[in-house]
Amino acid sequence: MRSLLLKIAATVLTLGATAASAVYVTSHLKNPSAPLQPAVLTGTSVLGGDVVVGPSVQPTNQPPITSTYAS
Repeated sequence: MRSLLLKIAATVLTLGATAASAVYVTSHLKNPSAPLQPAVLTGTSVLGGDVVVGPSVQPTNQPPITSTYAS
């Protein structure tokens, strides 16, 4: 009898968490008019220095990675 009560409680908790997360996700939908990336400011900063914007990924002559295995 006690194990049956535990199984029922676990099932109710699982269904409740699933329903609560579904309600949360549907109430926080993606805004289609939102920009994909924030605007980048160029020019002088508040402290008087110049802002230099460059690419964050640099090309290389290394061979491509064909495996992601790590031991």
